[in-house]
Amino acid sequence: MRLTFRSAVTGLVLATLTFAAVQISDAADSPNPPADLKAFQKYFTDKFPKLKLKDFVNGPYSMDAGLYKQWKEKEEFPPYEFALAAGKELFNKPFKNGKTFADCFPNKGIGIRQNYPTFDKKQGKVVTLELAVNQCLENNGEKPFSYTKDEMASVTAYMAFTSRGKPFNIKIPNDPRALAAYENGKRYFYTRRGQLNFSCATCHVQIPGDHIRAEVLAPALGILNAMPIYRSEWAGMGTTSRRFTSCNSQVRAVPLTPQDDEYRDLEYYLSYVSNGLPISGPGARP
Repeated sequence: MRLTFRSAVTGLVLATLTFAAVQISDAADSPNPPADLKAFQKYFTDKFPKLKLKDFVNGPYSMDAGLYKQWKEKEEFPPYEFALAAGKELFNKPFKNGKTFADCFPNKGIGIRQNYPTFDKKQGKVVTLELAVNQCLENNGEKPFSYTKDEMASVTAYMAFTSRGKPFNIKIPNDPRALAAYENGKRYFYTRRGQLNFSCATCHVQIPGDHIRAEVLAPALGILNAMPIYRSEWAGMGTTSRRFTSCNSQVRAVPLTPQDDEYRDLEYYLSYVSNGLPISGPGARP
């Protein structure tokens, strides 16, 4: 099915997402992340019964035969390859004090992508991998990276690559602040905003696999497993922060500041409900 952007707007602005409504209602009654995860994954596996659970991390490529063929050909010479090389160099480059990123992370930063975002009890907030990278830089007297592309995209691409195949393993500790952050991210995901009155779920829950203009919409399940990504429309790499801000702009809403609390909480929610799906980043998208 191919939707024009105008027809998509007309139909979706008037539609009510039953799934979203149920999720928001449940959130208000009795927060239950494990039940959310089970319902979220069942929704997508029921909607796309021919797909294996692990295939959802391939986004639009798992839903369109033509795109899948293009993707397999592209992976022979992946467009993110340059970022991996740059990211590895940056990751291992000593800071002015002689330390490196390896000194800031468990397991020296290798094979840990699947554990982020995490809730840091000392800071009392969700810490994404991007935020952790910049905190490492600042704690060692270095200038932080831009959250949207360039060095940040390269370093996180390299870190994601070292975790490929490892399943998301996001934890929600027994801390009311962690549960509140999770619920805040969930609320943001299902809340409509902007001139087009879209929520994140409008595109990525209700109509994944369909087209808006030339873009095949990815399912929300597994959507962050491929981050960071190279996008043809960007002609370069972008981070999760860049994807969130660009999505807000596309629905004509005012983007938040990268790594704003709501964006980090949104990433926490989306990552948690994709627990068990493998890391496939860095990825490439049209």
